[in-house]
Amino acid sequence: MAAFKADNGTWYVSYRVRDLQGKRIQKVKRGFATKREALEFEREALLQNDSSLEMNFASFVEICINDMKNRIKENTWRTKESIINSKILPYFKDKKINAILPRDIITWQNEIMKQNLSATTLKSIHNQISAIFNHAVRYYELKSNPAAKAGNMGKKESENEMLFWTKEEYLKFSDAMMDKPISFYAFEMLYWCGVREGELLALMPKDFDFEKQTVSITKSYQRIKKRDVITDPKTPRSKRVIQMPDFLCEEMKEYINSLYGVKAEDRIFPFTKSYLHHEMDRGSEASKVKRIRIHDLRHSHVSLLIDMGFSAVAIADRVGHESIDITYRYAHLFPTKQTEIANKLNIERG
Repeated sequence: MAAFKADNGTWYVSYRVRDLQGKRIQKVKRGFATKREALEFEREALLQNDSSLEMNFASFVEICINDMKNRIKENTWRTKESIINSKILPYFKDKKINAILPRDIITWQNEIMKQNLSATTLKSIHNQISAIFNHAVRYYELKSNPAAKAGNMGKKESENEMLFWTKEEYLKFSDAMMDKPISFYAFEMLYWCGVREGELLALMPKDFDFEKQTVSITKSYQRIKKRDVITDPKTPRSKRVIQMPDFLCEEMKEYINSLYGVKAEDRIFPFTKSYLHHEMDRGSEASKVKRIRIHDLRHSHVSLLIDMGFSAVAIADRVGHESIDITYRYAHLFPTKQTEIANKLNIERG
């Protein structure tokens, strides 16, 4: 390996690597402040090209990006990228990937847990680093996953983290939102249909069939780098047709008819998630109802259906849960159901 000094005083390297067809090609990288930086870049580039696990962690992350970025949704990738850049790379970027041990992961976990993050966030961070090592094990012959050996931190969204509004609480909130029709109708869809934020923001007039009183959920909206992006919904089962109650069907028909010049493929709620969060703040304060997250309106819808006695299968179909196991997680929200069951059994027993 060799580095060369350019006329402007910076350093550059010229090296040969193999392309996807196995042909050796020449590459040049310029603009290094020191000879040492230039040689270090060349060394990592050659290790990457050979897929050598002697490379540092940051270099392997670049390989993961090239392998996976086009296989997942853009908004999903942005979330992963943010976690990697802020929570993982600062600790491991210069360590050789094959030299990272379970004890290194435990030390890192202890540092992350000092940041007062939620249990769900901690689990997401750990899952991301574990996924990187799994990729190395599965495709690049790393012997084992040190993150898996160290064990997880945090936990999935727990029962105690599931907040919800009762029907009475939602009605108080919705009364406070009636001064802004666009907000009122958006929250009506969220509460009475249990749709996700992205699904709501992607809705268009063509998605509604007012004769059948249905709304079709076929897409999701994201705002990514100042661009409006329409993607598929979260999971395959998220594509569904929801039957609307009579009153909601009339409300949405009235709302869409009030939109001047709206076309079949125009978004009927042309704002972003930040607007919804602002309106949630405003409505909660005005109605004196406890503040919950936008996603908790989905929890509230599921909870309402459980309280009304609908089966887990019916609820899962309506809200697009990938598995009814997800629906069963909500059962704790209505512990009085256990009392009702016991009372009905008493009647049956006579």
